[in-house]
Order: sequence, then C-alpha cells, then structure tokens
Amino acid sequence: MQLVESGGGLVQAGESLRLSCAASGFTFSNYSMGWFRLAPGKEREFVASISWSGSYIYYEDSVKGRFTIARDNDKNTVYLQMNSLRPEDTAVYYCNKGNSALTRVHTPSGVWGQGTQVTVSS
Repeated sequence: MQLVESGGGLVQAGESLRLSCAASGFTFSNYSMGWFRLAPGKEREFVASISWSGSYIYYEDSVKGRFTIARDNDKNTVYLQMNSLRPEDTAVYYCNKGNSALTRVHTPSGVWGQGTQVTVSS
C-alpha cells in the first residue's frame, strides 16, 4: 500500500493550493481517506476526511469554509483544495488511509504518505 502526496508549495496569505494524494496497493474506493497536518512544535492534527462513497465529509473547525476535500475513485486520488490560506496553515500535510472498509467516519490507519510541505507567508 502506498500514498503519494503532491501539490504543496510556498504561497502568500490569501492564495490557494490544491493537494493531491495518489493511492495504490489497496481497493481505494472501499476506504475513507483523511488529510492531517503537522506544524513545527505541534502534534499532528486532523484536517479533513471523506468517506469511501464521498457522502460523508468532515472538517476541522479552523478550515471549514476554506478547504474542500474530494475524491476520484476512478483515479484512486483524494484532493484537498485549500483557499484563503493563512500563515497558521503552514505545515507538512499528510494523507491517510482509513482503518476499516466502508465506514462513514475516518479512523486513521498506519498507512501514511511522505507528506507535502505547505508554507504560507504573511
């Protein structure tokens, strides 16, 4: 099983980025997917998740209205569209495979990508 994130970069506050996470080695369409982030000096935190069907989506409060998670089961890819970025969004962003198949709520598994750096300057 493998997850490969891409799309990070350096942007100014207010700008946008779109992260992608390409999955392989498992039946992607059966599992929820989540995005998490790790900022310097902080613990890794949940950002957003999407159920296997795409019907159930959850966001961390600080990103609601700014970030959008989506998935394309034909392409085995999950996305995170990030708009109105803030300096406090600066972190390494990781995608994660859900622990169990066909669930509404994302429970993290041990399958993580390598991460992609997002840096937002003020």
